[in-house]
Amino acid sequence: MASVSGGAQRTILITGVSRGLGRALAIEIAKRGHCVIGCGRSQDSLNSLQNLLPDSPDNSHILHNVDVRSNSSVHELAKMLVDKKRIPDIIVNNAGTINKNNTIWEVTAEEFDTVIDTNVKGIANMLRHFIPLMIEKKHGIIVNMSSGWGRSVAAQVAPYCASKWAVEGLTKAVAKELNSGVATVALNPGVIHTDMLESCFGSSASAYSKPDQWAPRAANLILNLTAADNGASLTV
Repeated sequence: MASVSGGAQRTILITGVSRGLGRALAIEIAKRGHCVIGCGRSQDSLNSLQNLLPDSPDNSHILHNVDVRSNSSVHELAKMLVDKKRIPDIIVNNAGTINKNNTIWEVTAEEFDTVIDTNVKGIANMLRHFIPLMIEKKHGIIVNMSSGWGRSVAAQVAPYCASKWAVEGLTKAVAKELNSGVATVALNPGVIHTDMLESCFGSSASAYSKPDQWAPRAANLILNLTAADNGASLTV
């Protein structure tokens, strides 16, 4: 059984744990003795992740098949956690996708919608169902994964840039709607060697840190966030 680091044991919900940053962060958080609620769309990936998570001190981890693009899927997740009395202390809205490198007029409507539905509407669905639960507890931190391309831009990834600029604006606007004790922040993870980075950087993506090298730094930052960070745009 892992000993708890980063303060008292907390329940941390991470979306997009099937691969990449979400998976690495879930493993790191669990190693520190915290309870992980992981969401993803690949049941096989969730099953394999389950075997990598050490036991938490008080409660078993929960890995659930959730599509954040679906409001009803997120609603079912929230209801299940309420029934289990497992309201998260921290939510990391990590699920995301990127378009294939292309000029905006060559990006199909379907691909554009997938990026916006996942990266923006997915976060909105999580906020819709979990903020009221945190307000009721008068406690909770929500981390919305942004990007360097949520604060700058690049050619060929306009849909992704648009989605991450939206995350930054959404985070700051929602911060003004929250009561004391609840906070939301936008977090740029930095440039990390993931499948998404390979999509736009190609072979040069290998020059950057891998998710398991990134996860300890990210966990340190996330576990030390407080309500005083409400509305902040931070970088790992």
